[in-house]
Amino acid sequence: MYLAIKHFHMTCVALSACGFLLRGYWMLSGSARLNARLTRVLPHVVDTLLLASAIVLSMMMAQYPFIHGWVTAKVLGLLAYIGFGTVALKRGRTKTTRCVALLAAALTFAYIVSVALSKSPAGFFS
Repeated sequence: MYLAIKHFHMTCVALSACGFLLRGYWMLSGSARLNARLTRVLPHVVDTLLLASAIVLSMMMAQYPFIHGWVTAKVLGLLAYIGFGTVALKRGRTKTTRCVALLAAALTFAYIVSVALSKSPAGFFS
């Protein structure tokens, strides 16, 4: 069961990243697709499944935030990613602000993945 949930989680990671980058592209190009109903709903569905699978994996592995450093780093990275993402796609007042936030979100996402792969809070900095 662990491998099935892990692969489901990794699939959700890939879908979430691709969806975010696509929405970022649409934001930069001024596409009306950014405001489509499916574009507003689907990311929440994918991210909810991603979070649920992460919680299940954490419980299965007995690796918990604020006990194990690498899991804590992923949770804190996730909070930063959400913050940067909302500025990039909604709250940024200028296109420059949105672009910087989009880049910061993408780098934060890469950091979270590197932490997951290395099981080290330093991620790609180690």
